[in-house]
Amino acid sequence: MPPGAIEARLAALGLSLPEPRRFPSENRQGCVRVGNVMFVSGHGPHHPGMDIVRRGKLGAELSVEQGYEVAKACGLSILATLRAELGDLDRVCGVVRLLGMVNCTPDFELMPKVVDGASDLFFELFGPERGRHARAAVGMASLPR
Repeated sequence: MPPGAIEARLAALGLSLPEPRRFPSENRQGCVRVGNVMFVSGHGPHHPGMDIVRRGKLGAELSVEQGYEVAKACGLSILATLRAELGDLDRVCGVVRLLGMVNCTPDFELMPKVVDGASDLFFELFGPERGRHARAAVGMASLPR
């Protein structure tokens, strides 16, 4: 794969990365490298235009389609953190596991369809060999803004 191939795919899809998330405390950071594995902190949809949507709850104010787009924006935020740490997304050897936490009402059951927004993004960018991953999609009563 030529250098910059992942970012070229992003551009071809009409997507861009936000600025890497800044954490409010010195005691945590966006990712930690242990050997050749990156452990990534939780990321919200820190992307322009997501402020209004990210305040809603699935099963109440937000549709599954809107949730899918929010999950995709979370994936872009994760990628921005990885690019800042690695210098080039082509250095990502594979996505191992994704934990998607969905802010939803108690009766909402479509968390997997929402988290597909991030999973589909990783699969489309990295392909089946590097983008297919293990995953959990869980509902939460509340998430930080």
